[in-house]
Amino acid sequence: MSWGFLRDLLSGVNEYSTGIGRIWLAIVFTFRLLVYVVAAEHVWKDEQKEFECNIRQPGCENVCFDHFFPVSQIRLWALQLIMVSTPSLLVVLHVAYRESREKRHKQKLYKNPGSMDGGLLCTYLISLIFKTGFEIGFLILFYKLYGGFSVPRLVKCDMRPCPNTVDCYISKPTEKKVFLYFVAVTSCLCILLNVSELICSGQIKEM
Repeated sequence: MSWGFLRDLLSGVNEYSTGIGRIWLAIVFTFRLLVYVVAAEHVWKDEQKEFECNIRQPGCENVCFDHFFPVSQIRLWALQLIMVSTPSLLVVLHVAYRESREKRHKQKLYKNPGSMDGGLLCTYLISLIFKTGFEIGFLILFYKLYGGFSVPRLVKCDMRPCPNTVDCYISKPTEKKVFLYFVAVTSCLCILLNVSELICSGQIKEM
């Protein structure tokens, strides 16, 4: 997967972000996106092929894998990165709207199209609410789908067409567990930053 579009989006948003917002961007780009691209993708590579059960019944391994991993963890992580980053696009679009409005009227309508005031501040607050909501939602989704952030070495499966309860082994469970804890910690940190920025930006709006 090419992540160039997300990198460009985050770079564009940086220009209109507050101090806390820039810390959030640094965490998303450095500690989440780069870790995903450089390391995590390789850990989950061929995860279904490396999922082995102690039986050769046709279809048994596929059914068990689908039961324990209804959505691939790495794909869910990728979706999380996209969803928590795209609300920032609202701010970029709002600034572009201001700039196009000035060109259309051929006069200066704003002190600075990118200044954080009025409608743009409201848009920024809305994007923070969306980002926080997506972060919390994906943490809950990770927990509900996989029963937490731990990855067991062995799971027992009795799904049909398996003739009886079989033992299935998950590849690289320790590495995967480390990365999932990393996902949880960075998500919680980003939630904390978003809430802090919401409070600070809300105080600016009231002034």
